[in-house]
This record gives sequence, structure tokens and C-alpha cells, in this order.
Amino acid sequence: MKSLTTKLKLLRPVLTSLCSYSSTDQTLLLNEFTRFCYQRDLPKALRAMDTLQSHGLWADSATYSELIKCCMSHRAVHEGNLVRRHLYFNGRQPMLFLANVLINMYVKFNLLTDAHNVFDEMPLRNVVSWTTMISAYSRSKQQQKALELLVSMLREGVRPNVYTYSSVLRSCKEMSDVRMLHCGIIKEGLESDVFVRSALIDVFAKLGEPEDALSVFDEMVTGDAIVWNSIIGGFAQNSKNDEALKLFKRMKIAGFTAEQATLTSVLRACTGLTLLELGMQAHVHIVKYDQDLILNNALVDMYCKCGSLEDARRVFNGMKERDVITWSTMISGLAQNGYSQEALKVFESMKASGTKPNYITIVGVLFACSHAGLLEDGWYYFRSMKKLYGIVPVREHYGCMIDLLGKAGKLEDAVKLLNEMECEPDAVTWRTLLGACRVQGNMVLAEYAAKKVIELDPDDAGTYTVLSNIYANSQKWDSVEEIRTRMRDRGIKKEPGCSWIEVNKKIHAFIIGDESHPLIVEVKEKLKQLIDRMIGIGYVPETNFVLQDLEGEQMEDSLRHHSEKLALAFGLMTLPLGKVIRIRKNLRICGDCHVFFKLASKLENRSVVIRDPIRYHHFEDGKCSCGDYW
Repeated sequence: MKSLTTKLKLLRPVLTSLCSYSSTDQTLLLNEFTRFCYQRDLPKALRAMDTLQSHGLWADSATYSELIKCCMSHRAVHEGNLVRRHLYFNGRQPMLFLANVLINMYVKFNLLTDAHNVFDEMPLRNVVSWTTMISAYSRSKQQQKALELLVSMLREGVRPNVYTYSSVLRSCKEMSDVRMLHCGIIKEGLESDVFVRSALIDVFAKLGEPEDALSVFDEMVTGDAIVWNSIIGGFAQNSKNDEALKLFKRMKIAGFTAEQATLTSVLRACTGLTLLELGMQAHVHIVKYDQDLILNNALVDMYCKCGSLEDARRVFNGMKERDVITWSTMISGLAQNGYSQEALKVFESMKASGTKPNYITIVGVLFACSHAGLLEDGWYYFRSMKKLYGIVPVREHYGCMIDLLGKAGKLEDAVKLLNEMECEPDAVTWRTLLGACRVQGNMVLAEYAAKKVIELDPDDAGTYTVLSNIYANSQKWDSVEEIRTRMRDRGIKKEPGCSWIEVNKKIHAFIIGDESHPLIVEVKEKLKQLIDRMIGIGYVPETNFVLQDLEGEQMEDSLRHHSEKLALAFGLMTLPLGKVIRIRKNLRICGDCHVFFKLASKLENRSVVIRDPIRYHHFEDGKCSCGDYW
């Protein structure tokens, strides 16, 4: 009885107010509130809402939905909270549709706790309610929470739809979760939906399972541009570049138009394979997108990494819009191709444009310094990066400086900087120091650095090889054999030297000691003729670069058939005069080959570009872009 009396006291002011308002007045109030909501006049709408509440009046759900949208468009969090309190005032419960709109508002405000509170208060939840929350947790990288909600949703008997599955799939980090979701998708009969297929392909690719992604793709009865984009992108991001390009050809044959996402992936594949001619073909498709920033950035990257600086500069200079990625790509590209001074000038232009550098930009700047021996400049940029740009040095920055100091012969300073690193040195950092020791011939420090690398990466064939090479250069063949025995015992094999050259849109590979190329006899004969001509003008094979226990003519013969020399001979045979010969190789170019290519470029009057794992060498008229500093 007491409770009833209390409720009546609370209702009395409202009842009195209602009595004092005729139905016409009430209608006018509601109409005024509705007008303000649809006009998106937030202050007046909220004042009208207070008046309604004081008179015990509530508008329809559609009107409140407009008011909530108005709060969202103004990013008005406080006002959104006021609307929520009004809707739940005095124990009221908004309709399911309106509660979903409220959840969506809090999700858009990135207030997931508030969104979940509204969700928990709902007496009834539909697929929209569940999917909104699951998508929100997926986007915020809270994958476990998203999966837990999906399980709860199934237990409550609410069937997920294509949006539920596609959103939760994209946040998965474990293959076991993907497999489980895949089973659920098949059970629900949603496996043929284009969005679900696309999400499955994306997540398989992201987790390094492109073959599974292709299986999902091939199960489709009909294709779709979205799914084509996903499968091509999946193979490109997993460095399965050949497969990505084959899929692109299939897509064109199937009659689909290449979109921005597809072309970005195709450019990435061309970049990975350094296929300049195919990259240029992709460029033709890109012309229709004109000033698309993402595609232009990808083009600059592709041309830089294919060693075509002229084309990279042309695209870069023609861009009306540039972001930090554009500038950073151009700076790094110039540095990798041996144009360090130009890279630093571009950095100055970037600062003048008002674009703020990020940590990748500074990596490119330091990379430029390390590849040109610009010690003072390198120290300046390294020491000032935090003060000037608020960028804290990370491993990549330290690695560039250690490389710069090592090449400059300042190994003690390099070791000191390594020990001062704010982050723990990783295998890459120690490997950089090891490379510097190789250049300076410091065997004692090289052994120490190699042991550190092997501790962190015990199966790294490159480290054993570098240490073996240092011993070989010092004629310590017993130590070389000891290293090779350790490699055999661990089942580690040295990667054979391999070079690739693109001729008529086809890739030709040459591996030292391999006779499988159909024109290998002609190639070796062409190379022999070239070497004989070069010897005639003073070329002498530098046998100290032979890393085997060989003698005399055997040593010279080993040098003759380094893979890049074979690729050059093939290029001279097949590419027309005036065409740049572009070669990619898997190992660092040796000193003898470097001398050889300088002389060959002058003797044959040809431009040759070699890309090794570290940098690019542009040989022309007897000179190299690296200035013999590499």
C-alpha cells in the first residue's frame, strides 16, 4: 500500500500537468519536437524533449531515431546520454528498433561499455542487436569477446546472418577459430554469400593460408569483383606474386574490370617480382583513376623497386596530392637505388611542404646516409629525430646507424650504440653488425656477432655463410670446413646464387652450377666472349672473392659463372640495344661482379640495373650509382 502511495505522489505532478494541457497542446508539443529532430536542430530538440518529459509525453520511435542520428553527426556524446535517459525515464523501455539505434550510437562513439550496457538491458534482442555488438568488438580487435558473443547468440537461438559472420571472421587471429566459424557458415547455408566468401578469403590469406583461400574461391559457382579483389590481394600479401598475377589474368578473361583494390595488389605483385614490363601494363589500367593517392603511391613504390627511377620521379612529380607514405616511399626508393643526396633533398622538400615525417620516413633518411657514408648527416638525423619530430628510435633506426658506423670503419662506436639501444637488439641488428665486420675484415668481432645471431636465429643459413666467407677470405679453410660441418649437422643448406631477368614478359632464372636453361650453352659462350674482350682491356678476375678452397684457373672459372654474369650474357643476347638490362639476385653482389659489371656497361654501351637483397646498383658508362660504397 505504501509503495502504491509513493507512486501516486510521483505521478501527481505529471497528471496535473497533463490535465492542464489539452490534447491540442500536447499535439503541438509533439509536432514541435518532431520538427526540431528532423531539422537536426539539436539544442531546440533537447529543450523540447525536456518539456515533453515534464508533461509525461513521448514521441514515436522514428522521431527519436532522427534525434540520435543528429547526436551522432555532431559527435554529441553528452546529448546522446540525455536522450538515452529520457527513453528509459521512469522505467520505460524503448522499442527493440530504438534500442538498436542507441547501441549503434555508442558503437560509433567508440563507447563499447555503454553500448553493452544498453544491450544487456534489452528484454529482447534480434540479429541486428547481436551483430552490431559482435561487429563492434571485432573492429576494436577484441576478437575473444566477439567470439563469446557469437556463441551466446547461437545459444539464445538467434541465427547469425552474413554480416555477423563476415565481421567476426576478419578479426580472427587463430586458424582454429576460423575453421570453427567456417563449419558454422556451412551449417547455416551461408557459404555462397559474396561477403562471407570475401571475409573467408581475407582471413585465410591474412593468417598465411592462401591455398585455403583459393579453395574457398574455386568453390564459387559465379565470381564477383569483391571476391576477385580478396583472392588476388591475399596471394599478393603472402608474396605469392606469380599466383596473384595468374589470378589477375583469370579475372580479366572472366570479364571483370580491375578496380583500385585489385590494381594495388597487382602492383604489389609486380613489385615483389620486379616485373617492370607487367607493372607498366598495370599502369595503363590505372590512368583512368587519374589522381588516386593509394594507386599513385603503389606506382612510385613499384617503379622504385624495379629500379626505374625515371618513371618513379615522373609519377611522383605529377601527383597533386602527397601524403607521408608518398614522401617516405620516394626517399627510401632513391636511397636504395644509390641516389642518397637526392633522397635527402626530397626529405627537405617534404618538410617544406608541411608533411610531418613518421618513423618510416626517418628510416629512409638514415638508410640514405648509410648507403652513401654520410656519417655526420646520419648522426644529426639520428640524434635529433626525437627532439624535432617526436619519433623515438626503434631497431630499424639503430640498424641503419650501426650499418653506417660499421662501413665507416667505426666498429667500436657501432658496438657502443648497439649496447645503448633502448630496445633489445634482435637477430637483424646483430646481423647488421656482422655485415659491417665482414666489410672491415674484423674476424674477432664477426665471430662474436655471429654467435649472437645464431643464439637468436639458430637456423639462419646466411650467418653461417658470412662467417664462412670471412674465414675463406683469410684463407682459413679449416675454419670454413668446421662451419660447413656445423651446417650439415643442423641440416642447414647455403642458398645457391640465383639471378632473374625479365625478357618479353617472361622470367628467366640462372643458378650457379645449374645447366637447365634451354640456352645455357649459348649463354656461356656469350659470357666467355665478353670476358675475353674485357681481359683484353685489362680486366683481371678478383679471385679473393671466391669462397671455396680452389686454386688457379678453377678459381677464375668459379667467378666466370656467377649467376648475375650469366643473366647479363642472356640479356645482351636477347634485349635490343638501348634497352636497360634489369637483373634481380638473391645474394649480395660480390666485388668481382661489381667490377665486371662496371666494365661491361662501358664496353657494351649498355645500362644495367642489379637489385640484390640490400640495394640497387645502376651501372652505366663504367660507373655505378653506389659510388663503389656498398
